[in-house]
Amino acid sequence: MIVVTGATGNIGRPLTRALAEAGEQVTAVSRHPAAVPDGVRHLVADLAEPAGLRPALTGAKSLFLLLSGDLHALGANPADLIGEAARSGVRRVVLLSTLGVVTRPFGATRIAMRELEDTLRESGLEWAVLRPGGFASNALWWAESVRARRVVAAPFGDVGVPVVDPADIAAVAAACLLEDRHTGGAYELTGPEVITPRGQTEAIAAALGAPVAFHELTREEARTAMARSMPAELADDTLDILGNPSPAELRVSPDIERVLGRAPRPFADWAARNADAFR
Repeated sequence: MIVVTGATGNIGRPLTRALAEAGEQVTAVSRHPAAVPDGVRHLVADLAEPAGLRPALTGAKSLFLLLSGDLHALGANPADLIGEAARSGVRRVVLLSTLGVVTRPFGATRIAMRELEDTLRESGLEWAVLRPGGFASNALWWAESVRARRVVAAPFGDVGVPVVDPADIAAVAAACLLEDRHTGGAYELTGPEVITPRGQTEAIAAALGAPVAFHELTREEARTAMARSMPAELADDTLDILGNPSPAELRVSPDIERVLGRAPRPFADWAARNADAFR
């Protein structure tokens, strides 16, 4: 049995499907009831209460651990989840971390994630760590304004990073859960090219076959909007990266191709697959 947390999100959904298609028994964990693929067991649980995960972990061999937003907040203790997994007999944990633990290691949220990585390494479990950069699916923040007004509103219009397709993250996660050769690996996951918000807007317009305008937000306007759906500290960290990426954050990593044997998908591919969200 493989347990997938965050199973109804942009990574968890394709990961759950891939594992089920590979013939694995899968338990999908999410905060709210949701549809899952045929044959997949579903459990509603809040990761902020580690004991609530116990029914999912009983009899499981592996765990994909994706932290919900409140577990990134200061004062949270996600290490309890790794302890719960170890006590339940789980043998392998694949942790979704962040590229920021390497590129900006001294921010509060990245220090906490680095500590969680260290806890996993020292747990005695088999492990792998995934460190993605910015997600292509963050463009869904713009979906409502594109549908209503055919406008993308975002900060730092001409500053880009190599955003990664969540489906590629899911594919790497599946490989790490299923293949022993990835045990002890830490993989930096990016897209194949640097792309700016204006460039993303053009790709969305091409996917829709209709013009989409770009409106540049100030940093404060963007922070206010982002803080509605994530801790304010995480919003600030994200904006620091988006506004002034370091050379390490601009680097296109070879790790997806090393794991999957193919290049990562470009943003235009993600936009084409998700065009209905913007119609």
